[in-house]
Amino acid sequence: MKRPELITIAGAGLVGSLLGVMLGKRGYRVQIYEQRPDMRGQQVSAGRSINLALAERGIHALKQAGLMQAVEPLLIPMRGRMLHDLAGRTEFQSYGQRSHEVIYSVSRGGLNELMLTAAEDSRQVEIYFEHELDSIDFASNTVQFTDVSNARPLTVSTELLIGADGAGSRVRRSLLPFVKGTDRSELLDHDYKELTIPPGAEGKHQMDRESLHIWPRGGFMLIALPNLDGSFTVTLFLQKQGNPSFAELSDRPSVESFFRSQFPDAMELIPGLVDEFFANPTGILGTVRCDPWLDRDRVLLIGDASHAIVPFHGQGMNSGFEDCELLIRLLDRFEDDWTAAMEEFNRVRPADADALADMALENYITMRDSVLDPRFGLKKELGFRLEREHPARFIPRYSMVMFHRIPYGDAKRRGIIQQAILEELVDGVESIDQVNMVRAGELVQQRLEPLGESALA
Repeated sequence: MKRPELITIAGAGLVGSLLGVMLGKRGYRVQIYEQRPDMRGQQVSAGRSINLALAERGIHALKQAGLMQAVEPLLIPMRGRMLHDLAGRTEFQSYGQRSHEVIYSVSRGGLNELMLTAAEDSRQVEIYFEHELDSIDFASNTVQFTDVSNARPLTVSTELLIGADGAGSRVRRSLLPFVKGTDRSELLDHDYKELTIPPGAEGKHQMDRESLHIWPRGGFMLIALPNLDGSFTVTLFLQKQGNPSFAELSDRPSVESFFRSQFPDAMELIPGLVDEFFANPTGILGTVRCDPWLDRDRVLLIGDASHAIVPFHGQGMNSGFEDCELLIRLLDRFEDDWTAAMEEFNRVRPADADALADMALENYITMRDSVLDPRFGLKKELGFRLEREHPARFIPRYSMVMFHRIPYGDAKRRGIIQQAILEELVDGVESIDQVNMVRAGELVQQRLEPLGESALA
């Protein structure tokens, strides 16, 4: 298929709206159908992942879409983790070692609204809100929606349907049985609950503004990301059942006792803790892995619809934006031959998505547990030193994922090698001064091939 006259996108969330902007700039006529009302002018519902972390991959995609300048006022830089122990003492751990190696807290709603408006301003994109996808007829290339505002059915003919409708994607659930594919969606045995630390005096933040705050407690944790209005969005990650668990937090005394014992300094900053705890929903966490992501040149899955991940590496949005940028790059390469571009997308992207899913699950353990281990700090310090001394070969895995656009699969593979090098070098030592740096250089040269200039950009 060379160039469809009309592209239909299911889902006007972050990925669907960005893809609409990019395709509109390319001259395509696009219709986006979204089951929710238009969020512009609507109050964002509490407790539903309001904050996100924007990193290099997402920034690059926004630049390609011409949106980064407009997005910048929405961003708050986070230069590292601020760890809170039980006594309320804090320790800062930098994410990177260069001034630009930061991630950015950004409001999901604010970013989504900006991109919806940009898509419509292209005059190539029409967005239909409150249209719920019911079914797909692959024989006739039609999609059945219900206009929720008046309960009327609507049948839409489409040359190309792109499913950007999230982890619970109805496009995916229709596509995979039709193509006899596989859907290996897995729920984590931990859930999450969002809370709020309000602004302090004069609307200022009550904790360090440029940190992602973490209260690591081994099997669970609390985190907090800054907002522009001086507040923090706080998220508790805790197992569903067991001790401790959400199942145990069933009344006011149990919630107060749990927070008083585990997060006393945070509790002091959340005046409406218990009321908000029970008012906000408990969210689920899961990973989506499926195969394939397409049906010939008629249907394509993108973003969370094809590879949703748990949020512990801050890459859900970034990887979805990178999907959009990659698809546009492939359209450039294949001169808008959608058949070739979609086939190549489906060939190269799933392996990277699977690698990211694995790393996101691993990073949950890092955030809630490993950061407490002194050896973690020693290996981190050594990793930074090796990066300075061997910049073309050694880049810490977190940096590869967050500050570079090295394919996720390569980052995972190199990260395993690097972790083995670090473990060998810190065995039996207590400080970086005791590390054999000559041996360190030999291991890096022997085990890690140089990265290309494009990977280091």
